[in-house]
Amino acid sequence: MLTVRFNKLNLKPGDLFLDAGAGFGRHAFEAARQGAQVFALDWAHNEMDSTRAIFGGMIHEHEIPTTSFGGVMRGDVTNLPFEDNMFDCIVTSEVLEHIQNDVAAISEFYRVLKPGGTLAATVPTWFPEKINWMLSDEYHAPKSEGGHVRIYSATELKAKMRTAGFTVRDSHHAHALHSPYWWLKCAVGPRNNDHPLVTKYRKFLEWDIMEGPTVTRVAEKVLSPVLGKSYIIYCTKQVNS
Repeated sequence: MLTVRFNKLNLKPGDLFLDAGAGFGRHAFEAARQGAQVFALDWAHNEMDSTRAIFGGMIHEHEIPTTSFGGVMRGDVTNLPFEDNMFDCIVTSEVLEHIQNDVAAISEFYRVLKPGGTLAATVPTWFPEKINWMLSDEYHAPKSEGGHVRIYSATELKAKMRTAGFTVRDSHHAHALHSPYWWLKCAVGPRNNDHPLVTKYRKFLEWDIMEGPTVTRVAEKVLSPVLGKSYIIYCTKQVNS
């Protein structure tokens, strides 16, 4: 399930693509399928091990060519191990809300992106996220591993991107049907994955992802501007910057 709309990335075969904070690699895999040379970076060892293994399987099954695999590595988005002006496209999905020094991370994205390149950044949407914080201290506790340290408004995120030098050119919301799932998880405890209500809703989301019925696609489109779990912005590094 993708959060970023790839038709807004201007991605071309052979482009260098960075998935910064890749998690289990969903956006990295799609970029590779579209012919980009992909680098995936995250701080979590287990997620990078899984992503590396899946890339190996995709190459073995001839789903992608070996040239689409640039590398999978553990790293810090506030201190990226890449040269200036290296990437044609960067995606960072549900990452910035976890980082104390988000300004440093955004500056690093700007540094390693080529002039004319595209950055897509996704964060939790303010209203659904605020409900999560109200329901659960554990969900957002900064001292807990993976906790969320801030709630972005659209204005704040855009302002930080512009301050770093980016031009913000588009935005939208996504995953409206996922917000109630997280409200349930926060209400019963974020780590309580076996609660009957959580289990039933998770099965519904899995069915929806696999089947994509028209009724839920329409509901997603109508509800996302208000209830979308994720807020996505698309930025450009200007050629003359």
